[in-house]
Amino acid sequence: MKIGIIGYGSMGKMILEKFIETKTVDPSDLFVSNRTYAKIMDLNKIHPQLNICRNNSDAVKEVDMVFICVKPWEIKIVLSEIGNDIKDNCHIVSLNGSVLFKQLEQIGKNKKISKMIPSVMAEVNKSVTLICHNTYVNYNDKTILKGLLECFGTVTEVPEMEIGMGSELTSCMPGFIGAIFKVITDEAERHTTIPKEQITQMVLETLYGTGTLLLEKGMSFDTLINRVATRGGITEEGTKIIAEKLPEIIKEMFEKTREKRSIITEKAQL
Repeated sequence: MKIGIIGYGSMGKMILEKFIETKTVDPSDLFVSNRTYAKIMDLNKIHPQLNICRNNSDAVKEVDMVFICVKPWEIKIVLSEIGNDIKDNCHIVSLNGSVLFKQLEQIGKNKKISKMIPSVMAEVNKSVTLICHNTYVNYNDKTILKGLLECFGTVTEVPEMEIGMGSELTSCMPGFIGAIFKVITDEAERHTTIPKEQITQMVLETLYGTGTLLLEKGMSFDTLINRVATRGGITEEGTKIIAEKLPEIIKEMFEKTREKRSIITEKAQL
């Protein structure tokens, strides 16, 4: 199976490297293009068999599936460029959840189109990768795509209408978690003589252990809180503050991300 990758930004690069690293796809079956050719022209020095393409049309002429890894408002340009060269049965995979199938199908008429939302956690094989499909994608197409993406971690199919919240819970979540725990470590530093690096390490190890405990024991958040926040104890005081004040911040966070997603969808009108 021949695979095209259009766009060699952070996501396109991650997909290419992961496919090769895990031997999911042979480099000789990968075709990559990028708006700035200079960015990819030396990739053959690392992967001699890789097919480096000077334009997007060349990246799709022979492929059975193409991953479009560009900004939402650039998708129209890419689809227009490859429209006459892409094979009729080629499976198009867009890496942006904000551009709707009905928008993509305005140009990619009668084409098999899926949307894929990866996570930076794919770098450590722990991504929860979301996928959804238009009506032209059959069971076999879904199975092949899922098999390819399992080299990133878990693959979860969701309806298109849920791809927004799904993205917040998976692809965006590492950033949210990082922002939350940066606040915690910064504030902790003001109350202790423990070095910042040690504070960060303590929190990261505890965060990792907490996730492992929850997953391996099948434990709910409520059960965990009840086990740690004993009545009348120190942890209980902290969890009360979080329960009282954090919900409003989280509510505003989701409102802002939903608003931004709507703006992107509107901007990407094809």
